[in-house]
Amino acid sequence: MKMALHNKNGTSRRRLVGSSILAFALFGALGSAHAQTAATPDAVKAEATYAPSPFGPLKHINAGLLDVAYAETGPTNGPVVILLHGWPYDIHSYDDVAPLLAAKGYRVLMPYARGYGDTHFLSGKTVRNGQPAALASDVIDFMDALKIKQAVLGGYDWGARSADIVSALWPERVKALVSVSGYLIGNQAAGQNPLPPKAELQWWYQFYFATERGRAGYEKNTHDFAKLIWQLASPKWAFDDATFDRSAKALQNPDHVEITVFNYRWRLGLVQGESQYEALEQKLATAPSISVPTITLEGDANGAPHPAPEDYAKRFTGKYEFRLISGGIGHNLPQEDPQAFAKAVIDADKL
Repeated sequence: MKMALHNKNGTSRRRLVGSSILAFALFGALGSAHAQTAATPDAVKAEATYAPSPFGPLKHINAGLLDVAYAETGPTNGPVVILLHGWPYDIHSYDDVAPLLAAKGYRVLMPYARGYGDTHFLSGKTVRNGQPAALASDVIDFMDALKIKQAVLGGYDWGARSADIVSALWPERVKALVSVSGYLIGNQAAGQNPLPPKAELQWWYQFYFATERGRAGYEKNTHDFAKLIWQLASPKWAFDDATFDRSAKALQNPDHVEITVFNYRWRLGLVQGESQYEALEQKLATAPSISVPTITLEGDANGAPHPAPEDYAKRFTGKYEFRLISGGIGHNLPQEDPQAFAKAVIDADKL
């Protein structure tokens, strides 16, 4: 196992120590929800729930419980890379990563997760479940639907957690892994353990979502809530309104609020997952190791809750590297430093 530190200039800098102090100024008003007309209902729905991709019209495939919307670029016969986004972000995190990978011959797929963009449930009766095992199972269903036997997985935030879970439970499907903030597999029992006060402070939104007031507040103020999360999670990233608004459209998905609230309530044990995922959750509760070739990344200015690299290194039992990406890089690492993320994907594939 080797541990390497990298930044954009190729020189090492010291790690950021501590975390940013969180602000509590909430929230503005959310823009209008979808409106449909009899003439072009599909076009109006699409405009309301995602911004156009630089890679052309989104593709769709029925995969498991979902009609998955995804962007694709690169040669169709190239080795597959699947890039998974986090909360409250979307596939535009990879707008600058994907061309770098496509130029190296990779077929790059960027699916909208359940509750985002133009990904929708096939049945109105399906539970809008946000538990980690469900989200990870969606990745396997997506691969199966596209007849992809194996892929390099990359992700951050919720996307990194799904990529970690797939790598741990279905290692034969993963050629290599790139995971921002490393090992993010958790369980409800671990979620019951109290953290030090400063760590609990960083999870303020998890406790907010535990209340009905929090659900109503997020539903009413999704746009401004998400913008606050972006600012806190990446305090040195000077993103503009156009960049944020492009991704914020994906949060207007009608299932987004319910899935978000379910996820955070599940972590605290306030809701139970579905029985179909229980066997998977039992395996995840053992903190399974990840044996596939892996590079983990961390930004030196990540203001979101995240584990220390030395705390999770032993969970990766195969070929492994850690890279600290310096230069004021926050939580949305692929969008803030696409070259570092793309390089990690290419290098992980060669481990």
